[in-house]
Amino acid sequence: MDMPLGDGVAYQQYFGIEHSMLRKAVRDLVRKEILPHINDWEEAGEFPLSLYEQAGKLGFLGVGYPEDMGGTPGDVFLTIVLNEELMRSGSGGLAASLGSHSIALPPIVRKGTKEQIERFVKPVLQGKRVAALGVTEPSGGSDVANLKTTAVRHGDHYVVNGSKTFITSGVRADQLTCAVRTGGDGAHGISFLVIERDTPGYKTSDKLKKTGWWASDTAEIYFDDCKVPVENLIGEENKGFYIIMENFQMERLQLSVMANMTAQLAYEESLLYARQRDAFGKKLKGFQVIRHKLAEMATLVEVSREFTYRVAAKINAGENQVKEVSMAKNFACSVSDKVTYDAVQILGGYGYMRGSMVERLYRDNRILSIGGGTTEIMREIISAHIL
Repeated sequence: MDMPLGDGVAYQQYFGIEHSMLRKAVRDLVRKEILPHINDWEEAGEFPLSLYEQAGKLGFLGVGYPEDMGGTPGDVFLTIVLNEELMRSGSGGLAASLGSHSIALPPIVRKGTKEQIERFVKPVLQGKRVAALGVTEPSGGSDVANLKTTAVRHGDHYVVNGSKTFITSGVRADQLTCAVRTGGDGAHGISFLVIERDTPGYKTSDKLKKTGWWASDTAEIYFDDCKVPVENLIGEENKGFYIIMENFQMERLQLSVMANMTAQLAYEESLLYARQRDAFGKKLKGFQVIRHKLAEMATLVEVSREFTYRVAAKINAGENQVKEVSMAKNFACSVSDKVTYDAVQILGGYGYMRGSMVERLYRDNRILSIGGGTTEIMREIISAHIL
């Protein structure tokens, strides 16, 4: 039961012809170039770098970015379409790594100089460089305000020491949009630097072995007296925390979309299996317990997706949705938790087998309520707004 390419009243409320054209183009790429290889790429722990360049040439990496930067301008729903269709690969890891620039570039786009745009944005949108975001540290995941990586200025460069961990695309990234401490303790001492992988003292770990998102190369990155030119500073010194907070709203929206698509795909696989599987002399769909489970899955997916779209529409209109996007992320992840669990239950042993779409979705789902701010952090944000 594929989601429509723009048909239906609900879709017309948010999506138009431009969105439908992009949806079809990305879906075609996924079907022809990704799905035939995704199992091998999952086992390899990465996909070919050539996929970045292919996506860049097709204009997919530039979706939502200004035209003068080599992008394809559009509203929030254009980026949602891209994310939804990449998720049809059935691999959250591929979608996350191919889209790692979507959290790495916005700080440069918003606060960067023309020279920084030329060096660090345009080549990434062309698929010629891989960009990653470096915020999380081994000493404290969601405690961003107390990050430890230091950048001490000496003349025309900063000397960076410390480490980052759980970095999506970290093994292969050519550049890291990196949060560092340039000032005192707390949120007011944080800045953003772009650190290039060929900088002396910049080292990456081997690919970290994860429960899910196998096709995403994830790494710990170490800085040992890395000399980073002052011209690589993004925005004002000691104002980086606010850039991180701006970044989080869109990251959390896209994680909501990923959770909804994870649930959608798990539901679709369950529906297909229930229609085809014979048990005790009849199709699985003939059992009321299965029909009711599918009905609940369908309802949860529909409600979660509609709420996410509504929040996206308000963000698109320029409204502050910090509370609401936190709600959307938590709800979407809770829905995905339940739907992927139930999908494995419906498929039984087949849902537990490597190579099964449902098995992968079940594994990949677990990171969604952790990345971009944990469920608990989202609740803190929500409570701060309602109390």
